[in-house]
Amino acid sequence: MSTALPGPLVSTEWLAEHLSDPDVKILDCTWLHESTNMDGRTQYRGRHLPGAVHFDIDHVADKSNPLPHMLPPAAEFAKKVGLLGVATGNKVVLYDRLCGGSAAARVWWMFRTFGYDDVAVLDGGFGKWTKEKRETEMSPVRPEPKTFSATFNPQMVRSLSQMIANLSGGSEQVIDARGPAKFSGSQDDVFPVKKKGHIPGSVNLPWGDLILEETGEMIAPDALAARFAGAGIDLSRPIVTTCASGTISCVVLLALFILGHKDAALYDGSWAEWGLADDTPSAAA
Repeated sequence: MSTALPGPLVSTEWLAEHLSDPDVKILDCTWLHESTNMDGRTQYRGRHLPGAVHFDIDHVADKSNPLPHMLPPAAEFAKKVGLLGVATGNKVVLYDRLCGGSAAARVWWMFRTFGYDDVAVLDGGFGKWTKEKRETEMSPVRPEPKTFSATFNPQMVRSLSQMIANLSGGSEQVIDARGPAKFSGSQDDVFPVKKKGHIPGSVNLPWGDLILEETGEMIAPDALAARFAGAGIDLSRPIVTTCASGTISCVVLLALFILGHKDAALYDGSWAEWGLADDTPSAAA
């Protein structure tokens, strides 16, 4: 019998009950910025969930683009996901080691952008799983290649030109998920840029405000709704999210999905692109 995912988030309890289900595939999406002097693959090799395969957002990316981990073409995504042992029809569960699971959220967005909805993020991620002393393993998993299909949905992504066009029209609300200091321009960003601050007209909703610090889980839906309302976001209107490089803003997309706003898009280039361009304005607060 096929396993049904309970939603865009799955609990540690649910995953523990379904670890042995043949159609459930687990991807360890741990990604760490180079400034940490660590990398996700090494972390994966140290210990990971049973049966998990490592998904590297820097590898499953458009290598022709100098910007960090930009979305690859559909055919390349399908090929690389298939090589990870994921077949069309599988239920894909994603996690990483960062509290809040931003890399896992980005991979969730990637799957959905390529037309695949049987995907969920492990609420609380690796941290909650290990705190509960659940099973892990060290041996790398060598999956049998599968066939995976991907169809690109352009409505899920915004380009630099689209974001510039939105400056005058303002038809889409723009949420910046970075911390307040980067949003205000008082702190350097993590990628090389020529300017600080934020996209004019965007509002700041730090992704960490959507996460329970104690467990790494997403806060409850009513609390999520209050955070968006507090930031002045109208959930009935179109929304685009942005951040430093299109990772932490996917946590905001996941929260919006939980609240029923399933059509929000990601500015994939984010500040790594906007802050590097010569002809883009910036605002400070």
